[in-house]
Formats: sequence, C-alpha cells, structure tokens
Amino acid sequence: METAPQAPVSRWEGATSFFQVPWGKLMMWLFLLSDTLTFAGLVAGYGFLRAASETWPAQGEIFNLGLVGFMTFVLICSSATMAAAVGAARRGDPLKAGRLLGLTVAGGLLFLGMQGYEWTHFILEGARLGTNPWGVPLFSTTFFVITGFHGFHVLAGVVYLTTVTYRTLQGRFGADGVESAGLYWHFVDLVWVFIFTFLYLV
Repeated sequence: METAPQAPVSRWEGATSFFQVPWGKLMMWLFLLSDTLTFAGLVAGYGFLRAASETWPAQGEIFNLGLVGFMTFVLICSSATMAAAVGAARRGDPLKAGRLLGLTVAGGLLFLGMQGYEWTHFILEGARLGTNPWGVPLFSTTFFVITGFHGFHVLAGVVYLTTVTYRTLQGRFGADGVESAGLYWHFVDLVWVFIFTFLYLV
C-alpha cells in the first residue's frame, strides 16, 4: 500500500523561524543586536566626553587594576563554563549541563561581589555621580553609568541562568534554550572586555 507524500511544512506555521533558527534564539540575537547599539553608544559617548575634556584622571592611579583584572578573568572563566554547559546540553547530559551552569552563576555572583567592593571603595573616596575628587566630574559619571549598566546585565544574567539551571536539572529545558542563555552570557562577557579596555586601560 502506497503512502501519500507528506506536504512540506510551511515556514509560517510556527515550527521554525523564517531564518531556519528557533524563534527563541532569533529573538535573543535581535535583543543582543539592540543591546550592542546601546553599549556602543555609551562607549562612544565616553570617548567623546573624554576627548572634549582638557584633563582626565590617570586610571592607573585611581583604579585597583589588579582587582579589575581578576574580575575580567572570572568573567572569562564563567564564559568557558557556559560554553561547556552548552556542549553538555547538546550531548543530552542535563546533569552535567546543570552543574556547569551553576558554576557560571557562581562566577557571575563573584564578579558582582567584586564590583560592589570596587563601587564601595570608589564612593568612600568621595566619588559621586556628579562629583569627582580627582578632577573632572564626568570621570565619575561615565564610570558609574557604564559599569552600572553592565553590572545590571550581569545581575539579569545571573537570575536568568539560575532559572535555566533549575529547569535544566529538572529536564524541562532543551539544548536550544541553554544555547540562547549562552549567547546572552557570552555577550555580557565580551562587552566587559571592551569596557575594561577603554575605561580602565586606555
């Protein structure tokens, strides 16, 4: 008995996106694109304000670059555990993926703790959003706005990944979902590398 040929699945029926990627991942890419423009605007504004200022404090004399360098190292390591978690999820090992996601969350929390310490030290030195004990007030303004905006993204990522970890360990979250979460976390890490370079080193 011959079976009737199956009709091709329409791209508009909701199973796949028009771009041949899951909708969740496509939406994440669009969100990251818009967020990239936001961070690019902040960094470009920082560059313009700094170029327009006659003086600018020497970062090496104000920031604890050893601490900030370690913060960067922690965030990069968390990106590595995130990539390993995506690999484990792809191999169908939710237990290992969940453990690696937990390590990634721990890295994010450690980063936030160190950033809180840095902010506290900075404030105790007299820095405020509109004042700066080392000269031009815009130095403190750009520091608090840019690192604060990025820190909010890290905090959101920690909450997001905690949810993903819980659902992955329960076997209720697929590899595509873990990969979408990984895209967000890698983006947050990559943005920090740019912030670390332009705000603390250059």
